[in-house]
Amino acid sequence: MLIGIDWGGTKIEAMALSSQGAVLDRRRVATPKGDYDGCLAAIVRLVGELESQAGQRGSVGIGVPGAISPRTGLIMNANSTWNIGRPLDQDLAAALGREVRVENDANCFAVSEAVDGAGAGHHVVWGVIIGTGAGSGIAIGGTAMGGRNRIAGEWGHNPLPRPTADERPGPPCYCGRHGCNETFVSGTGFERDYRERTGQSLTGPAIAKLMRAGDEAARVAYEAYLDRLGRGIAAVVNILDPDVIVLGGGMSNTQRLYTSIPKLWSAWIFADRVDTRLIRNVHGDSSGVRGAARLWPVD
Repeated sequence: MLIGIDWGGTKIEAMALSSQGAVLDRRRVATPKGDYDGCLAAIVRLVGELESQAGQRGSVGIGVPGAISPRTGLIMNANSTWNIGRPLDQDLAAALGREVRVENDANCFAVSEAVDGAGAGHHVVWGVIIGTGAGSGIAIGGTAMGGRNRIAGEWGHNPLPRPTADERPGPPCYCGRHGCNETFVSGTGFERDYRERTGQSLTGPAIAKLMRAGDEAARVAYEAYLDRLGRGIAAVVNILDPDVIVLGGGMSNTQRLYTSIPKLWSAWIFADRVDTRLIRNVHGDSSGVRGAARLWPVD
């Protein structure tokens, strides 16, 4: 039995999969925000409940924001900042009484969609998450690519490519820099841009609804969003050249992205024809937890 944990900023989800990939059980609780020890206890409780229900012990894989530093062995780059500087894998292994595997949550998303999701059958899958933040993960042959520095896929913290004068220096990012992709192409970035243009604070879905109803300010904000997302994706395609790009996160639910972005990106991709496919995820919110479970091979 494979157990996956998706440790997010708002919820912790646990899922048990059979060796064939069937969902045996799933549970979720609200994340004890700011409480590292409380999060560990919640995970131990969830794993215990899954194993009790299934009547068997499982391997445990965990997807987290950020990554484990290869230099210190401690969590770095986490927007759940209370995890930064913690020996998370060691603490969970001690609490659960077994080895655990920990990977960036976006990499878990990419693995899930590469193994039996939208990217199944493709060798290089780039999983892009555009929600509250903007992150990505890379799966090659169904395996997460972490990189020498454990930052492979940290697309959200590259600067927005080819910025216009009014996009410089760009909004401040929690990483301490300005103008990161995340500040423009996340759902939060889209809402910020609309608020700065109109003075109105609306959610991304509400802005998209206005845009579909013909609202001019919403249309202008959305066209700017598409242009920025197209530039951001094109810059990575020029380096990684993936077979498919699978979108996740709240902004991925906007169907227009899948037709508009491929029309835009050719202007910036260094190829005479772009065969890369841009597709929506299959497993939705469950991709992260499924990918975490699959950090362990099936026996």
